[in-house]
Amino acid sequence: MSYKSHLVCATVLSAAVLSAPAVWAQDNTTRDHSGPYISGSYGGYKSHGGEFDDKNDMLGAALGYQFNEFFALEAEYIDFGNFGDDDVDGKLKGVGLSAIGRLPLTQSFGVYAKAGAFASAFDVEAFDDSETYDDVSPFVGAGVDFRVTEQLTAFAEYNRYNVDIDEDDFNGQVTNSGPDFDTGRVGLKFQF
Repeated sequence: MSYKSHLVCATVLSAAVLSAPAVWAQDNTTRDHSGPYISGSYGGYKSHGGEFDDKNDMLGAALGYQFNEFFALEAEYIDFGNFGDDDVDGKLKGVGLSAIGRLPLTQSFGVYAKAGAFASAFDVEAFDDSETYDDVSPFVGAGVDFRVTEQLTAFAEYNRYNVDIDEDDFNGQVTNSGPDFDTGRVGLKFQF
């Protein structure tokens, strides 16, 4: 990850550590685990797949609803930016819809898994030709979260995405059917 991602990660973790004593002192009965939330995240990814092998930063913004401390639904916009090599350039962005299952380990700390569908717009420029692929594909992820205040939660998560292309569109010069993405990111969630 780049300098920016290290700075964001250090900021989020510092805020979580410095506010931990106040969070632990709160009475659990004052917390409501249900309601809508918004979140923002920043991180990096590694794309795998022939000409698409690359590393870059990514941004995400989400809107969700926490039904209880164990389950949430979330819609998220993700921008992967540009990636690829000298002859092949890809640009990916999309919207994910996921179900999140959470296991609280303490009053403030939990682990979660998520699974859903990613509707993507994948622009590919290769060998003086260009195509746009609109696709819906499954994705999975896992993460940890820490409740910093009654409404603010810090999180870190890993997700795995993939997108497909038609190799025939580029006269067989692209040697794979699309990249897979391993992503890591940190973010903040604000619950209303």
